[in-house]
Amino acid sequence: MSVNDCGAGCSCRSAPLETNARDARGNQNGVGGVDRRRFLAQSATAAVAVALAACGYSTAIPTAPGTLSQKTTVTLSNYPQLANVDGVAYVSDSGGNPIAVVRVSSSSFVALSRICPHAGNIIQSVNGGFYCPGHGAMFSYNGTWEGGQRTSNMTTYPVQYDAAGGTLAIG
Repeated sequence: MSVNDCGAGCSCRSAPLETNARDARGNQNGVGGVDRRRFLAQSATAAVAVALAACGYSTAIPTAPGTLSQKTTVTLSNYPQLANVDGVAYVSDSGGNPIAVVRVSSSSFVALSRICPHAGNIIQSVNGGFYCPGHGAMFSYNGTWEGGQRTSNMTTYPVQYDAAGGTLAIG
């Protein structure tokens, strides 16, 4: 059997269709370049993802800042980096929304969505603020855009600090 039987006498006429080719690792490629073992593994993974989604469970990280799934409580003793001013801790709400909590003074905190308002990348903390690795935007610790690709400020969430309880309620 040939790849193409165009009848023009070109090289495609003599190229055999290889259904038993092997890739660089020696795996049998079969039809479409996927061997049976890989097909079964990918099928099982897809089945698990569908089952979890049907149960309402999702591991997907949101790609746009939004409202929190519900109020989130942070116990400060679980995040030693929040003991100091300019300390940053990463937390998530029950819906998987990534949040950065920053201690901005001895008695106040700010909670920011770590989803970049420009392109949905996850923002990382750097010395003195935050950085979006997707397009280079820089933000201060309070979420204000400071440089790099022009975008809006980071999304902030309301916080309530309970000094006596050592907790922070976000949302």
